[in-house]
Amino acid sequence: MKSTYLASTALCLALATPALAVEKADVLDNYANMAAAKYADSLASAKVLQTAINTLVASPSSENLEAAKAAWLSARVPYQQTEVFRFGNAIVDDWEGKVNAWPLDEGLIDYVASSYGGPTDENAAATLNVIANTSFTLSGETVDASTITPALLENTLQEADGVEANVATGYHAIEFLLWGQDLNGHGSGAGNRPWTDYAQGDACTNDNCDRRVEYLVAATDLLISDLEWITGQWADDGAARAELMADSDAGIAAILTGMGSLSYGETAGERMRLGVMLNDPEEEHSCFADNTHNDHFYNGVGIQSVYLGSYTSINGTIVSGPSLSDLVAATDPALDLEMKTKLSNAVLALGRIKTAAEAGFTYDMMLERGNAAGEALIMGGVNGLIDQTRSIERVIAVLGADGIEIEGSDSLDNPDAVFQ
Repeated sequence: MKSTYLASTALCLALATPALAVEKADVLDNYANMAAAKYADSLASAKVLQTAINTLVASPSSENLEAAKAAWLSARVPYQQTEVFRFGNAIVDDWEGKVNAWPLDEGLIDYVASSYGGPTDENAAATLNVIANTSFTLSGETVDASTITPALLENTLQEADGVEANVATGYHAIEFLLWGQDLNGHGSGAGNRPWTDYAQGDACTNDNCDRRVEYLVAATDLLISDLEWITGQWADDGAARAELMADSDAGIAAILTGMGSLSYGETAGERMRLGVMLNDPEEEHSCFADNTHNDHFYNGVGIQSVYLGSYTSINGTIVSGPSLSDLVAATDPALDLEMKTKLSNAVLALGRIKTAAEAGFTYDMMLERGNAAGEALIMGGVNGLIDQTRSIERVIAVLGADGIEIEGSDSLDNPDAVFQ
């Protein structure tokens, strides 16, 4: 009864308090400031990762490999909060696949277990193993890979042969190089790559340690340059900021498109519901590191942050200002309260997955067929995200943001198609 009373009181206060006038241009400016801050944090944390990786390859050890893994996990926290800038901002969409594409056919990059299989009709390069081969054929042409460089990864290997699963760059390629394959299926445990995969001379395991070092360093250097580029797009004179600010109505539509599409089709559908349907641990977003619970949680936090117009940087600086919440409250205070509640509920549901995973009930264990508790946790997150999307659709209507298309997913909209 107490919670009901508090909710009713909050609603009455929201209805009774006149909302301050807010201009769309001010909302867009604050949104762009948050984008700049989140990408700057992503860049800063990636530079910490780069330092840890440079230490690992200079002085390979178990401790230095673990430090690099910890830096990778930390780097994901701000980056996952930037994904809400996708879908509505073309510059972000065109760029994003370079840094966060998944799932990947890891056999393109390095050695894999024999159970992995070989080339397929869909992907002839599925087990190309660039690290083991200084020369190979792609699309009928011989490729000189005697030196593994950022240019080789970006211009030749990324989506080689036009296959999206040929992911050669970004966070998940680095993740694989640090953890290796997760061969535990639905059992507990992440990838277990030995630190000696980066040792030199007779201490090297699984061969080609020098080239593995080259690949890891090249992929990390490329990640840094890609994050530097996107951070610049949101600077005061950046192209993404200029494009957003050029048309206030289109800018508001871009914000709502990003919120709705990340919430519904991408996270609830492709990243969560599909995995439950297939009961496949390979459907984890960060399957090598078993970090998927954090990926989903910080996506939810990022969506909430954009609506509320506030972001706390990794250095404690708060970026905040006029928000979508202010715009909605000025027209429909009850809907604003509803939206805030739904966003909070979704983050809480995703937080329950995170808490369970950190206590030892990992995401791949949750995905096992017949695991009712795991399915309930994941579907709680899915349902929370779907529920908040319905309120986002109401916000779209109230703000008159016509023409928005929220990305869908067969797993939610046409489940039978998943198995065809």
